[in-house]
Amino acid sequence: VQLQASGGGLVQAGGSLRLSCVGSGSIFSTDTMGWYRQASGKQRELVASVSSGGYSRYADSVKGRFATSRDNTKNTVALQMNNLKPEDTGVYYCNVQKYYTGNRYWGQGTQVTVSS
Repeated sequence: VQLQASGGGLVQAGGSLRLSCVGSGSIFSTDTMGWYRQASGKQRELVASVSSGGYSRYADSVKGRFATSRDNTKNTVALQMNNLKPEDTGVYYCNVQKYYTGNRYWGQGTQVTVSS
């Protein structure tokens, strides 16, 4: 499995960004796809994910502001980020977790910087 993320950048607080991730290899509709982020000096944390049944899960800090979606026919997952805050700054990683093995695969990360 290989993942390629894009769409990061610099934005002012209150602005929006859309991240996209394209996967290749053995990705199935049963796998969970999502996004994690890592701020400087902090651990990587879940931002949002979409399971095989279409169930979306969000970190409390982004609920109501971020929305994730996936297209199983294209092996893509997107993250729409609205009303961005400086604390959303970090490197965002696309992730796939295999349904049967639990193995995780990571994209290369894309930097999101929100200025105040």
